[in-house]
Amino acid sequence: MKHREVKTATVRRRLNSLSAIFNYSYAELDVERRNPWTRVIIPREGSDVVKRGSFTDEQLLDGYRQALSSSSNVQLLFPILGETGCRLAEVVGLRLEDVDLENRVLHIRPNTHRRLKTAGSERSIPLSSTACAALTKALQHSDDEWVFPRYIKEDGCYATHASNALAKWMKRKWGLTAHSLRHTFRDRLRAAEVPLEAIDQLGGWSSVGGVGTRYGQGYSVDHLRSYIMRLSLEASEPHLS
Repeated sequence: MKHREVKTATVRRRLNSLSAIFNYSYAELDVERRNPWTRVIIPREGSDVVKRGSFTDEQLLDGYRQALSSSSNVQLLFPILGETGCRLAEVVGLRLEDVDLENRVLHIRPNTHRRLKTAGSERSIPLSSTACAALTKALQHSDDEWVFPRYIKEDGCYATHASNALAKWMKRKWGLTAHSLRHTFRDRLRAAEVPLEAIDQLGGWSSVGGVGTRYGQGYSVDHLRSYIMRLSLEASEPHLS
């Protein structure tokens, strides 16, 4: 992996996978032996980390307008991701029933073709006018079940294909990736002084606020909508504004 110039974080993930396999096997087979994959030292681990860039509001608006006026269905992912902070697979694997344009809410939940990263990833996100406009256009190319059927196959959701297609445009235009939109969304929430618990709930992030943050039902959709409106960038079509 070093010869292939793979990032040290990727090497560590692979080693952790091997370690988990050995731990499970030792437990199942009742083997008392030290796991050879623990405590492996990776030279200069973490020194190759590159901090992800963020979009400016001007860049976001530029991308939103281009996506909404484009005939490219994959570019519509840009404003949806930018205004919801979703992970790419969460949007690419949307079912029609997950999109509620009447109440302007997007439901992120697991389905037969796309699981979610964590239990906390299942959530409902209020939609801005720009996100509604992008989803409205996307639905014009949907089938009877999926919002982005092009990336849904019998064996699962091919979010990587959508990511690669979107990355070609984004890197050429801004030198940033789709995941940069998720980082930017969190930065925008911080700048709007949204409470940490609400930020974690909107993005489906694991809460770092302690045991108390897991109590109760969390913020209502209407309450979250007030926060979304603080950072909403309007680039929607007139009839959806």
